[in-house]
Amino acid sequence: MEAIGRPEAGGNGGGYLAERGWRSWAFTLDHKRIGAMYLWTTIFFFLVGGVFALLLRLELLSPQTRYFSNHAYNVFFTLHGSMMIFLFIIPAIPSGLGNFFIPLHLGARDVAFPRLNLASYWVFVAGFLVIIGSLVAPMDTGWTFYTPYSAKSAAAVTTLSLGLFLIGLSSILTGLNFIVTIHKLRAPGMTWHRMPLFLWSMYATSIIQVIATPVVGVTFLLLAAERLLGVGFYDPAKGGDPVLFQHFFWFYSHPVVYVMILPAMGIISEVIPVFSRKPIFGYKAIAYSSLAIAFLGFLVWGHHMFTSGMSPLANAIFSFLTFFVAVPTAVKVFNWIATLYKGSITFESPMLYALTFIFLFAVGGLTGPFLGALATNVQLHDTYFVVAHFHYTMMGGTVMGFFAGLHYWFPKMTGKMLNEKVARLAWALVFVGFNVTFFTMFIAGTRGMPRRYAEYLPKFHTENVISTIGSVVLAVGILVMCWNFFQGLRKGGPAPANPWRALSLEWKAASPPDTENFHEIPIVTEWPYGYGTPKA
Repeated sequence: MEAIGRPEAGGNGGGYLAERGWRSWAFTLDHKRIGAMYLWTTIFFFLVGGVFALLLRLELLSPQTRYFSNHAYNVFFTLHGSMMIFLFIIPAIPSGLGNFFIPLHLGARDVAFPRLNLASYWVFVAGFLVIIGSLVAPMDTGWTFYTPYSAKSAAAVTTLSLGLFLIGLSSILTGLNFIVTIHKLRAPGMTWHRMPLFLWSMYATSIIQVIATPVVGVTFLLLAAERLLGVGFYDPAKGGDPVLFQHFFWFYSHPVVYVMILPAMGIISEVIPVFSRKPIFGYKAIAYSSLAIAFLGFLVWGHHMFTSGMSPLANAIFSFLTFFVAVPTAVKVFNWIATLYKGSITFESPMLYALTFIFLFAVGGLTGPFLGALATNVQLHDTYFVVAHFHYTMMGGTVMGFFAGLHYWFPKMTGKMLNEKVARLAWALVFVGFNVTFFTMFIAGTRGMPRRYAEYLPKFHTENVISTIGSVVLAVGILVMCWNFFQGLRKGGPAPANPWRALSLEWKAASPPDTENFHEIPIVTEWPYGYGTPKA
């Protein structure tokens, strides 16, 4: 991408980080600072959610020995799921890395509505404070909040629903802001087909956020109305239908799977060509497959409910559509592998996480058809096979993509370099720990071990011990990674403006970028993937 002739001068002098004091953060309109606040907040909840996961694995070390009560176990897996889904995995890349890098990728000075952007963050904060307030009577329903139990539970369901409503409102405002920003603030010469693929993925993500999120907001409002006013929406005793809640919930939650994974796919599309030194293969196919995934994601919610009593015809239609949504996803994976083919590949830490994404996401994808097919779904429903598939897709996919993005853009965000040897050690621990933890769950699931149970039959003991050992290795790897980030912030060497020799616009700004991003708005004349040429 021909933008400005060389990286802008400066950097390592503080840039957008130069101003000090809490007011400079609390009232900032700078998209980079707002993105950084989202990152700190979501990473905190990722670590807290991880602690709950370790407590669950501790309890499952033995089929009978109890460290916690059944109620405490239910609370732990509810908090683990809720924090990981609503407070980490949904907002981390869109609101964190998206806020930071969308304007930089576009060649813009900020998002379209900076004040709305700041308001979105503080609405998000209000949401998680309300959720924390609900811990006075903690939820034990699981992160899906299925009725009729959630409509009758003595837990603070209404309070938690209000918190999630605010989190959803924040997500809608962020999505609206990004859509307008991508439409209106592209640098001169940046046509749609010269946009980085990260922007295409964020555009598709924002559409889902704006369309799908109101549905879950209404769902929780109806649940609150039933609990507070006695109106029968979901309780059969009041004339309601609990399956209606499931339809509403999954009409939102399945598209939101793509709010989680599409931004990570965008990161992978940026990292692969940089560390392969090759132009991305099938640019338009990858770009439009993001929109196809966003569209098809709204049509497949029923595959979560094959055992709920839907008609055979409805089951067959949802099964067919579920297989169909795999097509645009496979298009992306094929094009990433084709980009790697005959590339000059190097294995810096961002690339290691990107390759890990492709491998783990492929495993998650290839185990999806077993849950999309009616015959096998009924057998595997609510077993550990589902847990393994979900974690290979979401943690193996989204979280590995998030790690790739953090390592790739850390020099740009902080002006510091990471210790690459420590980063590779952390990656190795994460890779081994992840597979030991979750691949074992595929085996336990096919043998019939049900999920969400604090006790289990002794025949599943070996698999659970192996999974727990793997979770400890995974946790150590993540702690080593966090230590490396912390040391990088404190003692990392100064980062040049473009340490990876990448061609997209964010690398034309200083490291860290100035508050205004660019001294002059760049003019774009080429696409950002011209690797393998003399200029690159």
